Amino acid sequence: MTASKLRAVTTAFLLGTATVCGAAMILSAPAAAAVSAKVGKPLKEAQDLANAGNYKGAMAKLNEAEAISGKSAEENKIINQMKDFIAIKSGDTSTPAGAKAKFANDYNAKKYKDVIDDGEALKKHGVLDGASMQIIAQAYYLSGDKNGCLKYIKNNLGANLNDTALTLQMRCAFDAGDEVTQRQALETLVAHTGKPEYWNDLLKMSEHGAGMRDHDTLDVYRLRLLTGTISGKDEYITLAQLAIQLKYFTEAQSVLEKGQAAKVLTDDRTNKLLALAKTQAAAANASAAKDLAAAQAAPKGDALVKIGEDQWGQGKGKDAVATIKAGIAKGVDDKNNAQIRLGMALIAAGQKADAQKAFDAVKPATPTDKSAMVAHLWSLYARH
Repeated sequence: MTASKLRAVTTAFLLGTATVCGAAMILSAPAAAAVSAKVGKPLKEAQDLANAGNYKGAMAKLNEAEAISGKSAEENKIINQMKDFIAIKSGDTSTPAGAKAKFANDYNAKKYKDVIDDGEALKKHGVLDGASMQIIAQAYYLSGDKNGCLKYIKNNLGANLNDTALTLQMRCAFDAGDEVTQRQALETLVAHTGKPEYWNDLLKMSEHGAGMRDHDTLDVYRLRLLTGTISGKDEYITLAQLAIQLKYFTEAQSVLEKGQAAKVLTDDRTNKLLALAKTQAAAANASAAKDLAAAQAAPKGDALVKIGEDQWGQGKGKDAVATIKAGIAKGVDDKNNAQIRLGMALIAAGQKADAQKAFDAVKPATPTDKSAMVAHLWSLYARH
């Protein structure tokens, strides 16, 4: 959600609040009918004085009405409503209604620093709720204080943020250059909603950085395809080329054919790359039995894990699970890679809970190792 959309949401909220308050400001005919003449006279005078801007005189008349004995519950209610009316009209922040009205008016007038200060009055009166805190955080953002926005969200809204607050946190973090907080917010939004717009932003953040290997990048682009966020010729070609480079030829063929079906890949270069992928896939399929036998005879299971990953790319999820598990049982040099491939295969086989366990077993081997990051992305995908 953009800042303009956030602004529209909160403005609508505030205007709605002001309208509700305004409904209590006028002594309507039904209300007047419920008031005795003895109480009604000072009330009417209080209303007239308030409308004329004489708030001190209006309050004196209200106090006069309040001092009358034997009032009904409805009369007491109307007196309290009139107090709120006067507080709102006068801008008196010594009452909850007045504080709320100033808060709304300041926001609608784009007095964002005043909005931030108004929060103290709301807190004093015990009416500083989650929606108001969210608006104050946005006021920090709109006033240009991105770090203040992040600090306010962290200190006041806590870890259980709703999606609107998370979007604001993400935006503030981006502008403040806080990549860690931005990523955390995006991951939570992806986990909550699974929306492509959040997946797109998260995967874009994940494409580059120290420690990214070609296999890691391939996994990010695979998720682009699976989440429906892959777009444009270059992204399809990048995914296909990485798959060919790492010898997943059938997967590369499938990617290119999907790009053609989407009317994204239409040039001669694509046709040549597709022809190469098909030729290589045919050759790999012809030697599949031989390669499997060699992997099964190997002292360790890394070759079996790779074959299982290739089976995943061919859409053979259950076969991939069995092959990768057999490889892990033999022992592997790259345990993180084996767990990621097992998790992918388990997703394809419909075993999402087990897939998440496989991804959770991945731990970074070095400070720049991206295996855990890749596993976490796949784990988020497994939840949806």
